[in-house]
Amino acid sequence: MVPSSSLISYLNRFSNFSTVELWNSAIREAVNHGHYHKALLLFRQMKQNGLLPDNFTFPFVAKAWIQPDSVTVMGLTQATTLHSKNVELLKAVHSLGIRIGLDADITIANTWISAYAKCCDLDLAKVVFEGIDLGVRTVVSWNSMIAAYSNFEKFLDALTCYKRMLLGGYTPDSSTIVGLLSSCAQPEALLQGALVHCHGIQVGCDSDISVVNTLISMYSKCGDIFSARHLFDIMPCRTCVTWNVMISGYAEKGNLVEALELFDTMEAAGMKPDLVTMLSLILGCGQTGSLELGRWTNDYAFSNGLRHNTVVSNALIDMYAKCGNMNEARELFYVMPEKTVVSWTTMISGCALNGEVKEALDLFNTMLESGFKPNHITFLAVLQACSHAGLLEKGMECFDTMTNVYDINPCLDHYSCIVDLLGRKGKIKQALELVQNMPFKPDAGIWNSLLSACKIHRNIEIAEYVSHRLFELDPLVAVPYVEMANIYASDEKWDGVKAIRKMMKCNNVKKSPGKSTVQVNGKPHSFAVEDRGHPEGLCTYEMLESLMLQLKEGFSAQSELYFGT
Repeated sequence: MVPSSSLISYLNRFSNFSTVELWNSAIREAVNHGHYHKALLLFRQMKQNGLLPDNFTFPFVAKAWIQPDSVTVMGLTQATTLHSKNVELLKAVHSLGIRIGLDADITIANTWISAYAKCCDLDLAKVVFEGIDLGVRTVVSWNSMIAAYSNFEKFLDALTCYKRMLLGGYTPDSSTIVGLLSSCAQPEALLQGALVHCHGIQVGCDSDISVVNTLISMYSKCGDIFSARHLFDIMPCRTCVTWNVMISGYAEKGNLVEALELFDTMEAAGMKPDLVTMLSLILGCGQTGSLELGRWTNDYAFSNGLRHNTVVSNALIDMYAKCGNMNEARELFYVMPEKTVVSWTTMISGCALNGEVKEALDLFNTMLESGFKPNHITFLAVLQACSHAGLLEKGMECFDTMTNVYDINPCLDHYSCIVDLLGRKGKIKQALELVQNMPFKPDAGIWNSLLSACKIHRNIEIAEYVSHRLFELDPLVAVPYVEMANIYASDEKWDGVKAIRKMMKCNNVKKSPGKSTVQVNGKPHSFAVEDRGHPEGLCTYEMLESLMLQLKEGFSAQSELYFGT
């Protein structure tokens, strides 16, 4: 990449630096102000001037290198997976450190563990960690490795690492507990998270505000919103982060009434909502389809100085698209003073979601013509649009462009779109071959997509193979059993239906009833067939019976009018 004139001017200010210390100061200044690209250019020019970096240089260079792009396609800002080239360049910088004899410095080693983990290379992070002599390792080394496992949501590995740390005689600190709790922020790890909470109390970290904030976030993401709220209520001192994690917990759960009440309480307490607060509410509105509340959030954000904030605009476009209001999404998109790759991706994704396939593809072409480089999420949005419309040739062309032109390695979701496209076109064998030859293990989503295609095109042979793969992945999930039974039934193979039902009975598989969700005053209410458990269930069914009676009376009146009966 050729530096712009402003960057060249910036670099020229430091071109006469004669010591490593002065270059380190300039690089640190650039990183601390968020000018990561400038910091990397300074590092490159420093080497061109014949100066070798020292142990103070690498931590700031690594920090600049691992800054991911920001994506707001599915609601809140998410970090995109760093491209494999970034990992290779990071390895090159690491190699330079080894060549100049800094590999034994424990601070540098800890830096590489964190850097490789954030570049999505857990194996290299482990290699660096295990390469540190036991007598040299510090608590920071263990914390860095635990945090690396947390980045990959590997809570069992994080806990195992922590046990090794304790056996080694190291004393945990608040950062250790935060890393462990972060790794447990998933529903299946609630028990382990609660145990870490208890251990945090034993080691005296329960009063640390960063630990409590992480606990609230962990319990919320594990689905235990009551424990999260209890911790929030008993906190003697709250920061903006505290309010945000609790509001986000309610928003992610779809309980916008509680989220908004807490938002009002936050303002009343004199705490000003920030960017994260607004993004949490916007995400919740998009997830629940709460268009009116989304509009209110839009107005509030704009009236509080966020009108020209690109991240907020991207999130609002995503919210309007998920609420089915593409007109307001388009209006926001086209008036944005500055669009990013995320803006284009969000709009393309919104069009794909709402079946506006031609517009999605046109936007993609316009984006390329405008000089923007698509990322892996952009291609996923385009492939989803092709999948919705059954555009196999266009989808395959997009898939090839992603890999051959932009050198982006497809992930599981990209393959899932291609499998779905092939399945829709009846190319079941070709879809199966693609699944079997993928560079990673297929998940239940891809197998279910292929099973649905087998059902549509009545391919029993491949359906049997696919269903058994699904039974192996999780024998207690009812969906593949039901699908396979329907496939047998459609071909009048009643022995097959009987065998599937017997398997369900032997495995104690139960089919959960379908549910419908309605919003009343911004609060979601779910109902199943003959569900009488809702607090307003009695009034609801009285109203339904009244409506049914009116329908019957109306039908009788119409019959008498037309047939004279």
